[in-house]
Amino acid sequence: MNNTVDMIMIFLVLTNLALLGLSRLGACIRVAAVQGIVLGMLPLALNRGDIPLHLGLYSAVLIGLKGIVFPWVLLRLLKELKTRREIEPFVGYGTSIALGMAAFVSCIWLGHRLPLPEPGMSALIVPAAFFTIVTGLFLTVSRKKALTQAIGYLVLENGISAFGAAVVETQPLLIELGILLDAFMAVFVMGIAIFHINREFDHIDADKLSSLRT
Repeated sequence: MNNTVDMIMIFLVLTNLALLGLSRLGACIRVAAVQGIVLGMLPLALNRGDIPLHLGLYSAVLIGLKGIVFPWVLLRLLKELKTRREIEPFVGYGTSIALGMAAFVSCIWLGHRLPLPEPGMSALIVPAAFFTIVTGLFLTVSRKKALTQAIGYLVLENGISAFGAAVVETQPLLIELGILLDAFMAVFVMGIAIFHINREFDHIDADKLSSLRT
């Protein structure tokens, strides 16, 4: 089990680093989609023995929303926009990757200081989940395009889901689906907001909105 979980955690780390270094918005959306699909496999990899029905349903919903529905919404939105790249982020891509690697080292240090629910659990779970959360936050505050900030929110939620699936041993299905519903509504609200920003101002640079006066 640990080998599979370790591979998923390593993949999460690699996709986070890729998101920190990518400027093409379409590529960022697709990487986030692959990350969501892999994340949906984590509850199954953590399960020992037969897979219960509610766990299989939760994984299927997770993969469907994070790997298919959310990326589809963002890609459809991207087609309506004139921009295809994050040209001048607040933090450059090389610097972002360097900061990301430093953050991952810090997450490893923090993860080793936190006790795990089970002694035999993979040591990469907590560091990778924390690093995914940090990556999502960093993308949200260091990028100018509203669409990239929406991707950052998805990555942040992926990290929270990974941490919850790995550390919380028993979590009711309704709570799990409720969290996904919140993410579902947030993505659609952000999509509508980005569409209206682009229609009214002919750009999706969030930093330029700060110059508006009411």
